[in-house]
Amino acid sequence: MGGRSHSMAELAEALGLALWGDGAVRVARAAAPHEAGPDAIALAATPAYADALTQGAARAALLWEGADPADYGLDAALLAPRPRHALAGLSASLDPGPDIAAGRHPSAQIDPGAEIGPGAAIGAFAVIGPGAVIGPGARIGPQVVIGAEARIGRGALLHPRVTIGARCTIGDRFVAQPGAVVGGDGFSFVTAEPSAAEEVRRTLGEAGGARQQAYARIHSLAAVTIGDDVELGANSCIDRGTLSDTRIGDGTKIDNLVQVGHNVTVGCHCLLCGQVGIAGSTRLGDRVVLGGQAGVTDHLTIGDDVIAGAGTLLRTNQPAGRVMLGNPAMPMALSVEAYKGLRRLPRLFRDVAALRKHLSNGQGSE
Repeated sequence: MGGRSHSMAELAEALGLALWGDGAVRVARAAAPHEAGPDAIALAATPAYADALTQGAARAALLWEGADPADYGLDAALLAPRPRHALAGLSASLDPGPDIAAGRHPSAQIDPGAEIGPGAAIGAFAVIGPGAVIGPGARIGPQVVIGAEARIGRGALLHPRVTIGARCTIGDRFVAQPGAVVGGDGFSFVTAEPSAAEEVRRTLGEAGGARQQAYARIHSLAAVTIGDDVELGANSCIDRGTLSDTRIGDGTKIDNLVQVGHNVTVGCHCLLCGQVGIAGSTRLGDRVVLGGQAGVTDHLTIGDDVIAGAGTLLRTNQPAGRVMLGNPAMPMALSVEAYKGLRRLPRLFRDVAALRKHLSNGQGSE
């Protein structure tokens, strides 16, 4: 539906929403209520946007359930019980998508041994290696590199400069934003003798007599397997496994600048927000949510439905359903109380200092 105008009746039917007013009103874009013109649908998800509706020139709007569109001078409106969810479908309808021309751009380098599915579009200067398989309807943007024997499912969208390493397997409807990398080598190095870092980890603080040594790379011999309906943000990286594939489950959404280490398993329908880091050989269950800049150390097991707030560092295994916050990570309610206590410390120090002064002057004895 993207790239052209739509009648409000068409949008109501496509999104399964109640239509108020003139269904023939057409819109070509979405806009904030105070900026919306006659060709835009104004997005007013809550009554907080009511005043802004009267400041713009929109004829149509997406409104909260229970609103009276006549109060805002509208000709048509969609009424949504959950407007933000409706926005997902509406934005998809109005998004023209990236400009990747149908067919194969003349500058694309496609190995004769690669298999390109029907309806796939290959952008300028893309490189597709031998034995690679590109699914039907996939769109491969400019300067994308797809390694040998990699497999990309149907309906995938790879934005410019995405890199997919050799032998990686990716499911249907995959979306990768610009600069994402799937299948780089894992960060795995070893020394000839136990290193200072190993000793510190073993003793929890003492390096002992361990000396500085050269590092030898442990090569990543496996690849990455990604399920269906996964999205990967700009400049995010998923490292290939050492002996077994790094795995990302169906429906998982990964934000910009996220690092998923080698041998990690991420379950289905997880949400990994910006700058999350997951160290090697950790396992995340299904529906795990990691807030921005959250971290997970290596070789941990994080259960289903765990939620970690922004900046949380998980250093230990977490049972299913835990809600954690902070560094060190604590149950969220306890972390909030600890933060409140931290803010009270200056007052406590002043009170203690005053009490000590009082006692030292002999005023505390009778």
